[in-house]
Amino acid sequence: MAVSDGVVKKVILSYTYVAIWIFLSFTVIVYNKYILDRKMYNWPYPISLTMIHMAFCSSLAYVLVRVFKLVEPVSMSRDLYLKSVVPIGALYSLSLWFSNSAYIYLSVSFIQMLKALMPVAVYSIGVLFKKEGFKNETMANMISISLGVAVAAYGEAKFDTWGVTLQLMAVAFEATRLVLIQILLNSKGISLNPITSLYYIAPCCLVFLSVPWLIVEYPSLRDNSSFHLDFAIFGTNSLCAFALNLAVFLLVGKTSALTMNVAGVVKDWLLIAFSWSVIKDTVTPINLIGYGLAFLGVAYYNHSKLQALKASETQKKAQQSDEEAGRLLEQRDGEGTGRKSDSQN
Repeated sequence: MAVSDGVVKKVILSYTYVAIWIFLSFTVIVYNKYILDRKMYNWPYPISLTMIHMAFCSSLAYVLVRVFKLVEPVSMSRDLYLKSVVPIGALYSLSLWFSNSAYIYLSVSFIQMLKALMPVAVYSIGVLFKKEGFKNETMANMISISLGVAVAAYGEAKFDTWGVTLQLMAVAFEATRLVLIQILLNSKGISLNPITSLYYIAPCCLVFLSVPWLIVEYPSLRDNSSFHLDFAIFGTNSLCAFALNLAVFLLVGKTSALTMNVAGVVKDWLLIAFSWSVIKDTVTPINLIGYGLAFLGVAYYNHSKLQALKASETQKKAQQSDEEAGRLLEQRDGEGTGRKSDSQN
């Protein structure tokens, strides 16, 4: 009974972490859309919004790491920071800039459909950088996801070429960032959780974003005398963005990254339903058919990754058992040799 209670408690906690992550991820996406959309809050400055997020998140991360010491900082030299963290920060700033810019031109539902291309981008770039092996079966799955997204795009009622270009660039930069994290950090034994990631990467993003901000958005903000920073709106928006990173920390730490991928699929369907029912975005039957095909491809991809993970864990356990058996045999042989020599003496 105690065991079953423990299992039930663990399951309830896991579902709670998933629900918190879905809620916060959902909130940040809809909130960003509300701020940036010209028909809503009408503040079309995606670089400025991203910089506000980065400034807020890096400040809070510094407090958590250095003041409250809730998370241990990673031992990192200046050379490693410049060669590994800075390139990742540059890619992250571009990914956030372009993905937030897409909200000005595209509906929330269509953006979620385009984001289904993320596994395709990660796998393709992984193969390019030789972090993934080319497999015909996996590539066929990637093509099926791409075809599903293409069908969804064909059925989009308010298709905007520039908006789609921005979102696809965001996906490409984010996928490259994820692959580079494996190459530049994980391969060197450095693992950053969402809090330490913000601590090291957010200030770097802030510096990179300041360059296009000065050229693209600052002149417009300077000339717009009616602009004033609404601390209630931007403060709560930034707080939600930071809380989302904490939720990722909890979800991945207490469950797994694969759980987050599966929860992400649920979140995408919820966002599509919300976009259609509340924001009143047009979602066509062709949209849904296309995204349904892409969804099946992504689900199969996650299933394949899970099976590969299970196989890897089974192989590790078998290897450990063989090593343990080998050590026991060596120990017995040693004892046997010792007894033999004693009897001869």
